[in-house]
Amino acid sequence: MNDENESGFYKFAKGKGVMNLPNKLTISRMVMIPVFIAFFYVQFTGHYFVALAVFAIASLTDLLDGKIARKYNLVTNLGKFLDPIADKVLVLSALVVMLTVPEFFTYGLGGWAIIAAGCGVAVILAREIIVSGFRMIAASSGTVIAADIFGKYKTVTQDISIVILLVGGGVCELVDGLPGQIINYIGLGFFAVSVILTIISGVNYLVKNREILKK
Repeated sequence: MNDENESGFYKFAKGKGVMNLPNKLTISRMVMIPVFIAFFYVQFTGHYFVALAVFAIASLTDLLDGKIARKYNLVTNLGKFLDPIADKVLVLSALVVMLTVPEFFTYGLGGWAIIAAGCGVAVILAREIIVSGFRMIAASSGTVIAADIFGKYKTVTQDISIVILLVGGGVCELVDGLPGQIINYIGLGFFAVSVILTIISGVNYLVKNREILKK
């Protein structure tokens, strides 16, 4: 794209060096993580809804930075490095802080539910570490491992489960009774699906690319 043909938005998005708009969006997502955690824990009426808004905005930057980078050819090594880290830390931070409030997972289910939820979060964390390490090994041999369809579904269901659980938590703070409990159960259902997809995706990565470990 020649300078004389550049649109105003492209010039704005291009920025200076690697600090283009997509990378700024990625960094802003990382900055919003402690903001999300702060609103999650600070006690005031509706604080879970505010935390949800921060999480939603951070998730939206994940959609925007990739689309802008690809559309305007602004993909950088810094972006490739930071983007997946920001995504994983955002989701894992949300799941971990919710584990510290057992009611998110035990509402009407008993103590076994928090144990199951803790195991589920551990599985998600383990999968991300294993796949990241696997990709590093592949990259060292010049092989690029693309995301699989199960991984994309896994990410979507994780985000949906977090959103619904936060909505349920906010409703339970405002209105005691059935509405919050129903929302909470829906969120737990999506969380269970995300754990299953996490396992399937992780196994699929290893099986499809097992030759890399033999090199």
